[in-house]
Amino acid sequence: MSSPAFPVKKILILLILFVVPGSLYYLLKAKGENRYRPLAIYGPKQLASTFHTKRGKQIRDTLYHQIRDFKLVNQHGDSTSFPGDSSQITVVNFFFTRCPTFCSNMNREMARVARINNGNRLMRFLSISVDPEYDRPEVLNAYSRKYRAENKKWEFLTGDKEFIHSLAKNDFRVDAIQDTTKEVNFIHSPMIILLDSQKRIRGYYDSTGGNDQMNLLVDEIRVLIAEELRNVKDR
Repeated sequence: MSSPAFPVKKILILLILFVVPGSLYYLLKAKGENRYRPLAIYGPKQLASTFHTKRGKQIRDTLYHQIRDFKLVNQHGDSTSFPGDSSQITVVNFFFTRCPTFCSNMNREMARVARINNGNRLMRFLSISVDPEYDRPEVLNAYSRKYRAENKKWEFLTGDKEFIHSLAKNDFRVDAIQDTTKEVNFIHSPMIILLDSQKRIRGYYDSTGGNDQMNLLVDEIRVLIAEELRNVKDR
């Protein structure tokens, strides 16, 4: 009399119990450790005259678009410099306090991202008024109170109107234009902009795009922090 065949179903269960956990560990630990897909770098770029070596080959370096250094005035009337700290990641948006459309929602979204990153020394948040002639420090101070509780490293900035509009267009590469057909209105971008510690643009996030866009920003801040820390380690 032949012995009963070992059920195929039991064999499959044993394979799953013993093989799959080991495979997952290998994929997550051995293959996936410290591997991040770097964020894009936005803006014009050009080849440099310098080179770096990769796998024995010389590759020409790339010069990426960078935000210029600037100084504006914050909601307390104090001068604020960019970059304030060469190791910081900065999140920026352009708004104005009399905005009749999406500015309140945009700053609520900024507040959510700022709250998640509260206490993170690598992070800084800047909201720049495109209506600085009205948005003087005392106006910004009153306006910012309902938002800044989320993060003390979030500043609301004002300054020269022509300079700010030039900064938005030429450096951050977003719209900031006064609409002369209306008494109080500015055409400006709803984008929230992510900058790395080298003053390069690493992402644009539409504040009118709902939770998906802001969740993407939160996730990509984490990716960028990992990149920054890895770069410090490699130096």
